[in-house]
Parts: sequence; structure tokens; C-alpha cells
Amino acid sequence: MSALEAIFYLFATILVASAFMVISARNPVHSVLFLVLAFFNGSALFILAGAEFLGFTLILVYVGAVMVLFLFVIMMLDINLSRMREGILNYLPLGAAIAFILVVEMAMALSAGGGGPVIGGESALGGEAAGNTTLLGRVLYTEYFLPFEVAALVLLVALVAAIALTLRRRPDSKYQAPGDQVRVKRGDRLRMVDMPSESSQSTEQ
Repeated sequence: MSALEAIFYLFATILVASAFMVISARNPVHSVLFLVLAFFNGSALFILAGAEFLGFTLILVYVGAVMVLFLFVIMMLDINLSRMREGILNYLPLGAAIAFILVVEMAMALSAGGGGPVIGGESALGGEAAGNTTLLGRVLYTEYFLPFEVAALVLLVALVAAIALTLRRRPDSKYQAPGDQVRVKRGDRLRMVDMPSESSQSTEQ
């Protein structure tokens, strides 16, 4: 076994162990942290396989943005852990069946690809002359330029729609005007009233 193969199996073992801890950890925050560890090891496997662009994208997008967002959302939510664990045994047969199907598919994929890890110095998309980033850029901005622009347009429309849905005026919502609050004066909020005093005898009667 070469050094690269040993490193591959090390990262693969940590990846499988961290993935198991994601679904078995009792604390949701711990599950997210184990998922971050799984993403790091998955990106390392991509880099060993020659797909360095996918590896760096996995770290930058998922670990650097998506998982941080998940972590903040989970920490801010008041999650009832006991209620989440209720009825977990009812879904155990379905989960076991899905896991069995995934294992069979992975075994078929490995047997079709030769059964060994794909590691080496060559790029996953071709030759040593250019890396994956260069090759993906050439294909993406030439052959698939129109679908790429359409996908960017769809994402832009989704972003604008999300902002429009968030900022729309609702009749049952109350809004504040910071400018009006800054320009307010004491006379607009406080009114002095001069009232005659009452004697204690009239009060007792």
C-alpha cells in the first residue's frame, strides 16, 4: 500500500465515522460540527482524486457558508430534543432499507470503476496540462454558456422574489419610521396639565 492510498483510507475512515456521528449525536450542535468534519474529509478525498475544484468548492460553499448558517439557526432555535427523539424507532426499518440501498449502489459503483481509489497526479477531467478549474471554465463558458446564464437568471429571480416577499406590506404588521422617531419633540409626547389640589377631607368623604 502506497502513502497516497494510506492517506485515502484514513480520510475515508474519518468521513464514515463523522457521518455516523451526525445521525447518532444527541446534541444538534454536535451533529452540525461532525457534518463540518465530514465535509472537510470529503473535500480531501476530492483533492486526492484529482478534482481539486470540487474539493475547494465544498470547503468554501458548504463549510464556509451553508454549515455556518445551519449552526447559527440551530443555536438560536429552541429545539425540544426529547420530542425529536420520540418515535425514532418507527423510522428505523425505512432508514435501514435506504442505507442498504446506498451501500449496494456504492459497491456497484466501486466494482464498475475497478474497486480501488482513484488517486494520482492527473486531473479528473483530463491530462496534466490543465487543472480542473481551467477545464471546467472552458467547458462552462463555451459549450454550456447558455444554461449557465439561465441558471444565474433563475437564481437572481429567486433572490428578488425572496426580498419582495420579506419586505411586502402586511395589514396585520406594525412598522416603525426611524426618521420620525429621531425628529420627535418633547411636546409631541408629553403634555403638562395644571390641576387644582384636593383637600384630604374631600378625599375621605
